[in-house]
Amino acid sequence: MTTSANDSISNPAIVAQSAVRRLPRWVLLGLCLAYVLPGFVGRTPWKSDDMEAFGFMLHLAQAFGPETISWIKPTLLGQVDPNAALLPYWLGAWAIQLAPQGLPLDAAAHIPFAGLLALTLFSTWYGAYALARTPAAQPVAFAFGGEAQPADYARAVADGGLLALLATLGLARLSHEATPALAQLSFSTMLFFSLANLAHKRWLALISAAIAIFGLALSAAPVLALILAGGGALIMSLDSGKPSALRVRRVDVAWVLLTCLASAAIVSVLDLWRWRVDFSQVMEMKSMTRLFLWFLWPAWPLAIWTLWRWRYQLKNVPANPHLFLPLWFVSVIFCTTYLSGLGDRSLLLALPALATLAAFALPTLKRSVSAFIDWFTLLFFSAGALIIWVVWLSLQTGFPAKPALNIARIAPGFEPHFSLSALLVALVATLAWVNLVRWRSGRHLPVLWKSMAMPAGGATLCWLLVMTLWLPLLDFGRSYAPLVEKVVSMMGPSTCVHYHGLSRAQGAAFEFHGQLKLIPLQDSASIGQGATLSCPWLIVDTQSLSTLASDIELIAWLQHATVRRPSDNNEDIVLFRRKPLS
Repeated sequence: MTTSANDSISNPAIVAQSAVRRLPRWVLLGLCLAYVLPGFVGRTPWKSDDMEAFGFMLHLAQAFGPETISWIKPTLLGQVDPNAALLPYWLGAWAIQLAPQGLPLDAAAHIPFAGLLALTLFSTWYGAYALARTPAAQPVAFAFGGEAQPADYARAVADGGLLALLATLGLARLSHEATPALAQLSFSTMLFFSLANLAHKRWLALISAAIAIFGLALSAAPVLALILAGGGALIMSLDSGKPSALRVRRVDVAWVLLTCLASAAIVSVLDLWRWRVDFSQVMEMKSMTRLFLWFLWPAWPLAIWTLWRWRYQLKNVPANPHLFLPLWFVSVIFCTTYLSGLGDRSLLLALPALATLAAFALPTLKRSVSAFIDWFTLLFFSAGALIIWVVWLSLQTGFPAKPALNIARIAPGFEPHFSLSALLVALVATLAWVNLVRWRSGRHLPVLWKSMAMPAGGATLCWLLVMTLWLPLLDFGRSYAPLVEKVVSMMGPSTCVHYHGLSRAQGAAFEFHGQLKLIPLQDSASIGQGATLSCPWLIVDTQSLSTLASDIELIAWLQHATVRRPSDNNEDIVLFRRKPLS
């Protein structure tokens, strides 16, 4: 096998056909299914963004009576959504309205968001596949043949990119919350897919680009949609002697730009523009670096290695969209994260493009580096899985005793219960991990995606174990349900309650878990004496006690109790009872 000196300098990908053997589709689909479903099935909305978004969906679906609602200005506790995220709330509300009888409302609201996460994985694979098919991304041709065929090589790179995305630590929790952040992730990844396929699947790319741009604009990210689409279309349209079949037509670029203008017009009509850049909220470099290191692991070291090994191609933007399109997405989102101070929810959008960049490092990795990745992954995720099992065993049997004692101290009042179905799923996942370790430690011909198999499998294993064995504990610790149940038990039978200073997430929790109608304290004087007597209770967040005296006559209320969230010392609800009329 020989290569020319010029090719080996400009293109570091030297890949034989034997290294791009197909990853079985049933394995890849099973891995994606095992990653998507846990976190959407069997849990209640968590604090606080998850619960707040669910509250907006409930009100749009009119789950709490015939109040007048506005689908353009959704409200919760009488407050309009400050983020102007319409489409995610519409999807959840429609799912609630269309849910079959008997399906819990929160489970119904999760269905479209599970689809959005699946769409993210789909778009990542096909976006990476399209970029790997470009001429500059292809491996060096051997003098006597035997190099990887274009389609097989692109499929192997796409498999590696999807596995790198599944392995990324920051994806797990935020991608399983029914919030606008997941909608933004899905539509930005669809836009990435569309731009990558402009020269290959023209009409599919144009239609999906329009959906992605409007989806981002209606998911509280209109400016990001315009920047990503405009810059990405420009990168893909640059011509550097490409064959006519690989050139992006100017009319297609014009279509993308017109779609951007149309979305901007709709956003203006609906008054959805929100300026996210706040220089008073700019992230400190230290905290941002810390966030980047763990949130983007293990994709960021591989992405940096990609830029280093492919550095000679960075001099020519038009000829190398496989580097510059994902680099554009990553750079824009990094800047957005830094300037907006939104942290992990903003950085989440960079993961698919970063994983694609990481995939192009796989053809250049040495065997020693791949071995290090395997051993580190084996130790890290095996230790994580062992901890999860030990804590679960301690909660169920009392042995070993220390983990159960620690849980009792952290989450007082939690009562563990046994679930046979959760145990069976966890056992199957653990056995699958053992088989993966056995396969990876065996003697096999090198395969391009092999280095990402262990990280993706380990991340999926730990996420699945946490969302089965630890789900009751996490629901107790991250849900508002225990807090609401304690307050409702103290109030006794009641259908309504006055409130003061509650957050939107807290209000949604009392409406959903407590089935209570919340009446603003300021309206208590206008609801009539009969209604006042039927709602003799007042709930106040402790953070708002200082403003309570200025809004009501405290002489009319008696403090009944202070209720603390079992797993949070900084979130208390003070319960007041109205004094009897004399």
